[in-house]
Amino acid sequence: MKTHRIAIAAAVMAAFLASCASEPAVEQSAPASSPQARSPAPQATPAAPRPAATAAVEPSKRSIYYEFDRYDVKDEYRQLVEAHARYLREHPGAQIAVQGNADERGSREYNLALGQRRSEGVKKMLTLLGATDRQIEATSFGEEKPRAVGHDEASWAENRRSDVVYERAN
Repeated sequence: MKTHRIAIAAAVMAAFLASCASEPAVEQSAPASSPQARSPAPQATPAAPRPAATAAVEPSKRSIYYEFDRYDVKDEYRQLVEAHARYLREHPGAQIAVQGNADERGSREYNLALGQRRSEGVKKMLTLLGATDRQIEATSFGEEKPRAVGHDEASWAENRRSDVVYERAN
């Protein structure tokens, strides 16, 4: 049973790494005066906030954002997930809930399932990084708990997320 779980965990991690490798890295340091003037041809620029690209990501950042109809954790959020996994490893009594969310497009049932896949993906990543299964509960709110109430791409991008909620911190 344990080797079966390890094999599944390895396969999931390989899938995460493979999905992250498909996007080219375009991080460059430049003056902050005109951040959008540099991008000549924007490729579906997400309107959602992005995490800082520093080595020490603050665990106070608790949202992981997704592309439309996707549930794979993007490489830009890996450090954030690693920071939460590190906290859970160092505090074995801590418990969190990973709450998957979706935008309003799609049926209610589909969005609940998509939110569940998003939360399960983050949970899998956290356990692969050393957190225990009993520390993490993965749930879905689907489209029922929007952060932004607009009916535009910026609002939809804000609602396609998984939130890490600390239920008991030690």
